[in-house]
Amino acid sequence: MPAEFAGPNRFARDLFGPLPTRYDRLAEILSFGQNGRWRSAMVDHIVPAADGPAADGRTADGGRERGGDGVVLDVASGTAGVALQLEARRGVRVVGVDLTEEMLRQGHRRVAAAGRGQRVGLVTGRAEQLPFPDAHFDALTFTYLLRYVQDPQATLAELARVLRPGGTMASLEFYVPDGAVWGPAWWAYTRLLLPAGGLLLGGREWYRVGRFLGPNISAHYRRYPVSWTVQAWQKAGFTDVGTRIMSLGGGLVMWGTRAGA
Repeated sequence: MPAEFAGPNRFARDLFGPLPTRYDRLAEILSFGQNGRWRSAMVDHIVPAADGPAADGRTADGGRERGGDGVVLDVASGTAGVALQLEARRGVRVVGVDLTEEMLRQGHRRVAAAGRGQRVGLVTGRAEQLPFPDAHFDALTFTYLLRYVQDPQATLAELARVLRPGGTMASLEFYVPDGAVWGPAWWAYTRLLLPAGGLLLGGREWYRVGRFLGPNISAHYRRYPVSWTVQAWQKAGFTDVGTRIMSLGGGLVMWGTRAGA
């Protein structure tokens, strides 16, 4: 494994590497169908930003060609679920980046099956060190990313670097419900039912994910509450940062505009 894939990066690769063949179906089942709803809410903030004219076009691997309608970078793209959803909305070009090669192979199969290989490209890379020049993309998405990087603030700055001024960035992450009912219910689901369901439906690999997610999500928000994350986006160069808590607190969608337009 390359030296740069260490710490949280290495853990993420080890955790998600065995999962891709049934990842999308089990993610929907274990989230009670909310994962797709959260993705759609995130994409809603992106497609209008990517639908306008770009300075020039780009090919699906991030290269440039004339006559394009805008290009979106999807970071932590996994099996290309968000990338395909972005492209399907209005035919924008999408480049997906992920550090887990097994997930990307499944993503390539999905893109090919959908016949979108000319519009959706997938490459291996790290969010902390993206292989693209400054201001290269018209919009950007990332999902379930900041819990798997060493320095969330530096990662947000790197995402901002490759987004053109005026471009929109949107993200999706799990969240922690509060309240006397939904807080304890979420705790019980993530600590007890999620691991058991993962084992039953997906085997040992999904059991491991189920045991990991709840404590990891809770620990992340103890260290990086939403108020910190909003400020981190602003510090990275984003304005009009918004948040939407979904599904009684189970999901968090964020968005903002790259300053400097």
